[in-house]
Amino acid sequence: MEKSYYKSPIGNLEIVCEAGCLVSLKLTDKISAECTESSFIIKIKKQLEEYFSGKRKTFDIKINPAGTEFQKKVRHELLRIPYGSTKSYSEIARNIGKPNAQRAVGSACNKNPIMIVIPCHRVVSKSGDLTGFAYGVDIKKTLLELENNVLNP
Repeated sequence: MEKSYYKSPIGNLEIVCEAGCLVSLKLTDKISAECTESSFIIKIKKQLEEYFSGKRKTFDIKINPAGTEFQKKVRHELLRIPYGSTKSYSEIARNIGKPNAQRAVGSACNKNPIMIVIPCHRVVSKSGDLTGFAYGVDIKKTLLELENNVLNP
């Protein structure tokens, strides 16, 4: 397992890789002294830098997040949401063939181990309101504003 950190505009991001795949990307307050700077981690950091500077709209990183089959279906659908766009929890539920599973979709988004790359921040309520985000609505709003998304007041 490889671990490193990236200081981003939203806080310190912990990068965890295993077998040549990104398995976790999350905000953290704790920074370990043990870091790896493999070429793969350097690639991830470069793509994060490009994302935060507005130059990258999609990531070209092998990912392998742990999760249930349902969570994997939700994450696959999240990866289809274009940069600067949003979808509602109910749209995601319909798209994966579970039209009444909006709350379960919200739970799957909350458990997303690879934030930003798997864009759970692009999921909003049916009314367009910013609701529920593992790192708080302010971080969600910041990421959406970064992507130049038009938000509801």
